[in-house]
Amino acid sequence: MAELSPADDPALTLLLTRRSCHALVAPAPDDAELELILRAALRAPDFQHLRPFRFLAARDEGLQRLGAALHRAAVRGERPQAEIERAPRMPLRAPLVIVVIASPQPSDIVPVFDQELCAASCVLMMQLAACALGYGGVWRSGWPMHTPATARELGLAADERIVGFLYLGTPRQPLPPPAAEDPAAFLSWI
Repeated sequence: MAELSPADDPALTLLLTRRSCHALVAPAPDDAELELILRAALRAPDFQHLRPFRFLAARDEGLQRLGAALHRAAVRGERPQAEIERAPRMPLRAPLVIVVIASPQPSDIVPVFDQELCAASCVLMMQLAACALGYGGVWRSGWPMHTPATARELGLAADERIVGFLYLGTPRQPLPPPAAEDPAAFLSWI
């Protein structure tokens, strides 16, 4: 088998150079690009094709509404004062925020945890698609993801949970290449 270089394959280059980008500005993906990003999410591994996920997107005034919901959740969740004050501004760190929700479906075969992993995989699939389109993104978690008050504010059902907030936009500045790491340091053989 011939040795493959990332330069020989754009998909491999994308995978090997993907970076989280925290400094995001407009423009964000437009409606047509968002549809492609969502199509990529639908390609996440999904045993039994249960589609155990759904998405809430916020841009423009929706970012303000999401910030207000996070503020109310911070107050109801009795978060520290600094977090309460910061909550309304959190979604404003990017021009587009997608809340990814695990929405388990009834199944005698696929455990809820597997369905949550499927939903979480959607986050990465969307981030990779956005990167392929020339955008930057970061998968955020933190207290809003784990606070029941956030779930209530966003209208989640009792069996649903947030698996990530995907912030998307244009990188404020070019990202440096990722540091070289030795994958062997993370590998053990059975």
